[in-house]
Amino acid sequence: MATTKPSGARIRLYDEETDHLISADLAPDRVSLLPGEGHAHDTVNTMSTSERVRVMWGQDLFRDVVDGRYRAIVVGVNDTDNTHGIISKLVDTVTTSQWTGRSVTSYAKMFQESASIHAARDKEPYVLKYDLDSVLILALLRPRNRDFFTLDDLSRGFATITKMIQDRRERLPIATVSFLSASANRLVKSTSEDAEPSFESVLRTMFESGYRGDVYPPPTAWKLGGVGVFPNYPFPAGVARMSEGSS
Repeated sequence: MATTKPSGARIRLYDEETDHLISADLAPDRVSLLPGEGHAHDTVNTMSTSERVRVMWGQDLFRDVVDGRYRAIVVGVNDTDNTHGIISKLVDTVTTSQWTGRSVTSYAKMFQESASIHAARDKEPYVLKYDLDSVLILALLRPRNRDFFTLDDLSRGFATITKMIQDRRERLPIATVSFLSASANRLVKSTSEDAEPSFESVLRTMFESGYRGDVYPPPTAWKLGGVGVFPNYPFPAGVARMSEGSS
């Protein structure tokens, strides 16, 4: 006679006794993922893809792009030096790309100089397209005469990107970097506030601009294992209540 396994039985993640050997508490770099709203087969409260931004905790953006998991990727670019930016790493690695790190910067510089003459009154940042054949890079061009992006730049840039991918299924799925802890194109709160914004502020800015793709957290977030994180944005309502209570 078959026996039914109790629904509350503890599952094992690994073969043999490995579960006892891999302790998250001993890992210096880790994240603590919390269940968001709509988990546990809750079909009533589950958010659709048009209502959420998916946060890709534990995934490698560069590897996922190279493996062909996305048709478009959003990154930053500048007109001076992108040597340490992910855009150069991508164009130098994707086998179908005819771009190089040097030509990426050269094109951005040429576009910036042309825009300053013919579109001086347009609002930055501009979104440049680098077609690598297997993936389309949508690059936010860092505003001229600045070594940083602001949240306002992100707001305008992602509003433009949302229009560029609307009803363009060949440009989906799409993912973006978080713009946090960037080495080539850093992000600050505003031109008057040099501090880096929170990840929540970045997600809110992208979401309110209409973006509904995936977002990859900064690698430095692996150092924050003591803080719970959520797999989607908007976060559960309780997070906002906790934030209001801490002020």
